[in-house]
Amino acid sequence: MTATEPRPAPGRLSDRLALVLTFAASGAVLVLETVSLRLVAPYLGLSLQVTSAVIGMSLGAIAYGAWLGGWHADRRDPRRVLGPLLVAAGVAVAVTLPLVRWLGEVLRGTSPSMIMALTAATVFVPILLLSAVPPMVVKLQLGDLDRTGRVVGRLSGVGTLGAVTATLLTGFLLVAALPTSVIMIGLAALLGLSGLALHARLRRDREQPPAASARTRSVAALLLVAGIGLSVAAPDPCDVETAYHCARIGVDPQRSTGRVLYLNAAEHSYVDLADPAHLQYGYTQWFGAAADAVAERGAAVDAVHLGGGGFTMPRYLAATRPGSRSTVFEIDGGLVELAQRELGLRPGPDLRAVVGDARRLLAGQGDGSADLVVGDAFGDLAVPWHLTTREMMAQVRRVTREGGIYVQNVIDGPPLTFIRAELATVASVFPHVALVAPEAAVAGREGDNFVIVASARPLPLQALGGHLLRLHDAPVLLSGDRLRAFIGDAAVLTDDFAPVDQMLVRVR
Repeated sequence: MTATEPRPAPGRLSDRLALVLTFAASGAVLVLETVSLRLVAPYLGLSLQVTSAVIGMSLGAIAYGAWLGGWHADRRDPRRVLGPLLVAAGVAVAVTLPLVRWLGEVLRGTSPSMIMALTAATVFVPILLLSAVPPMVVKLQLGDLDRTGRVVGRLSGVGTLGAVTATLLTGFLLVAALPTSVIMIGLAALLGLSGLALHARLRRDREQPPAASARTRSVAALLLVAGIGLSVAAPDPCDVETAYHCARIGVDPQRSTGRVLYLNAAEHSYVDLADPAHLQYGYTQWFGAAADAVAERGAAVDAVHLGGGGFTMPRYLAATRPGSRSTVFEIDGGLVELAQRELGLRPGPDLRAVVGDARRLLAGQGDGSADLVVGDAFGDLAVPWHLTTREMMAQVRRVTREGGIYVQNVIDGPPLTFIRAELATVASVFPHVALVAPEAAVAGREGDNFVIVASARPLPLQALGGHLLRLHDAPVLLSGDRLRAFIGDAAVLTDDFAPVDQMLVRVR
């Protein structure tokens, strides 16, 4: 306490301590809410439903915590509770990491029940405990009814400021600089040690035997250390945590040089380190067929790739069409580094990886500068909505040469709402459009990958169909009246209306 700060009335906290507690507790809540999205992503993905569940569970925990904190503040001395409450929150945070990583393997999936269960296990208890702190601080500071509005308003404002500060620091700095486990363990230790220090400070104002206080501190410290120990021992589903993904590289047991890139909960890319011309997945083979139809076999092409992932297609073009120039827009710089380190990516004059948002970067490309534009950007199972709209397609057409081709990978399942809408959107900009997909997926019997093929000029359908027929599992090729019947009355997606995640709810 400084010489200029008035001495608090008996039972009150100093104004500075009250403000720090409120700021810190509210900030810790938002650190947890932000980081929890990273915790559950390896098991649930990063869909709008997962984000909504985390926000909803967090808000519910805040509401219950504030209510219970106020209820207890009216029934017992908050000075006896505040320190242990922070320690309990620290223990809960420490236990959350191993709990999620063990439960995640059991609750892995995309059904609403799985999403709600795992997000509740992640955020509810620690956020509830932290949210009980501000009303207890308010109770201690309300010694004068004439100052009620001032006290409540100031503490509420400081709590909101703490939440805003923590959100920005976590989103812009912590997540980019530190693994999720380090953030969680650090927060748990900070809360636990702060709780022990606060408990010791407030004990001086109460009549409590030193021995009882020492026992309390020992038990709290033991619980905190045990929780942190469990966090350290918990299995880690990531090889690398980037700013956007939990990434893992798997080895194909059937192909010693095959590598599989897993992002969050999804199998994302396949790369053969020894044979860049090998395309493992069906949709990449369809991409290859489109590339083979856009120019004579072996002829170099200029390509723009929206999304890099494992950089399978840029490596394929470099291997099968020497002299081709590929520009790859990948929003996650960590994936570019991982692909260089583990997946044989070798950037150079003919293969340029640019880190940033694909739509923003595409706007900087010259008119008619690409023979082939490949759309393969995904967040979880969905194409990011701003890459699906008519306005985005106008940019794609501007960059694609008159005789060039745009190919886009889409994942959908019954009732095929999104793929129909995306086809309608592409067709509103490109006059010539076709669809490549397995027959069962087109019939609406199962979910799968769909590849849209579009051009400003008539598509080389005969050549494309011939390439597809040579594949082991030949897909169907829809165009003309059959494609128009498939699209039906689907709505065109625009920057003002593109509910992609909602369209994909049944796929998840």
